[in-house]
Amino acid sequence: MPLRKVIGIFTSLPLVIPSYVFGLLAITVLGPYGKLQQFLEPIGVEKIPSFYGFWGATFVLVFLSYPYVMLPVRAAFKRIDPAFEEAARGLGKNATQTFFSITLPMLRPSIVAGALLVALYTLSDFGAVSLLRYQTFTWAIFIQYETAFDRSIAAALSLVLVGVALILVFVESFSQGKSRYYRISPGNQRTNKIVDLGAWRWVALAYSSAVIGLSLVMPVSILVYWVIRGISVGERFDLLWEHTFNTVSIAFFAALVTAIAAIPIAVLNVRYKSRISIAIERMTYVGFALPGLAVALAFVFFGTAVPNPLYQTTTILVIAYLVLFLSASVGSTQAALLQISPRLEEASRSLGKSSLQSFRLITLPLALRGIFAGSGLVFLLTMKELPATLILSPPGFRTLATSIWSAASEAFFARAALPALVLILIAGVPMALLLIRENNKD
Repeated sequence: MPLRKVIGIFTSLPLVIPSYVFGLLAITVLGPYGKLQQFLEPIGVEKIPSFYGFWGATFVLVFLSYPYVMLPVRAAFKRIDPAFEEAARGLGKNATQTFFSITLPMLRPSIVAGALLVALYTLSDFGAVSLLRYQTFTWAIFIQYETAFDRSIAAALSLVLVGVALILVFVESFSQGKSRYYRISPGNQRTNKIVDLGAWRWVALAYSSAVIGLSLVMPVSILVYWVIRGISVGERFDLLWEHTFNTVSIAFFAALVTAIAAIPIAVLNVRYKSRISIAIERMTYVGFALPGLAVALAFVFFGTAVPNPLYQTTTILVIAYLVLFLSASVGSTQAALLQISPRLEEASRSLGKSSLQSFRLITLPLALRGIFAGSGLVFLLTMKELPATLILSPPGFRTLATSIWSAASEAFFARAALPALVLILIAGVPMALLLIRENNKD
């Protein structure tokens, strides 16, 4: 497909756009008296259907969260041995039958892990649903925290949200079953070859371009318009070097700590599966379903009730990110481990290596793509996280997300647009590095 490397980068970038920014931009274009209606008025369209409510929130969340599925699935595609598909074709299966009987089942762990992240992200989102006037648990929790003197109702609602998340995780646990996703017979695994789509490449390009246009080009164009408009009216833009450094550094450490914490959980659940390991792995998803506001206030309560030197430090902030986003790293790492045959480790141990050495020399290098994909997700999620950053940040510690929020809350949209553009630009760097690394290995 033409421009596939560029498309691979651009389709990952919507992850870093904060939901409240995307929701606000979508309302600007598709809402009442928005840009679309102004464009259609000359041809007699005086009113377009309301963008608020369920469908508006769905539109925003779909185009923000589809990379949760795309990134782990793309990493899993790289791990599929083409010999499986070749064997199916040799047994008389056509391309469509091979895809549904061989390729799609091999991708099931990644698809399910990504879909679960999308569901939990939707449960925990506050920015988009509040702007689009769709009442959810997170909206009710925020109202209770902000307005009620007795916050026990908000705590009760948070527990209900945890219960819903546990139900989703419990249902997802049945999807994996006892299937194997690795080669059982000996042989050398080969990489997939790039296939020429022929005339279909233009259909694929048109579809990918439409997705990029709605999820990235539209919001970025509006942000650029606001910046240009702000400059034209003399808006002052403060230098963002310190905020940018704070954002990148805290996101990097959060991604590193989360990756280190995710590896033993994924190994325990894949190689030593038991009820305890399943329970531990499932519990990691609960934090992702909780609103960042609830998690942050829990840490505030802990920090004030139990005197400790970590309160109001970047360390407690990184720990909060670990609680919120550990599942993103665990899901991707686990999907990579499921495609690695345990017989490789057994062969290593039979040659005199210990279990730890076998994991370090054999399993870890093979799982790096999944680990890096999970770390990239955590990096992007950390950069745009707002409630936890606002509440738990040390005094004077500001990030791009908090800069966007403070400017937007005061209706300085042009001033909010610049840090939003910087945030999107920084997000492209890790995605580009991950893609270049994958292309070098192919």
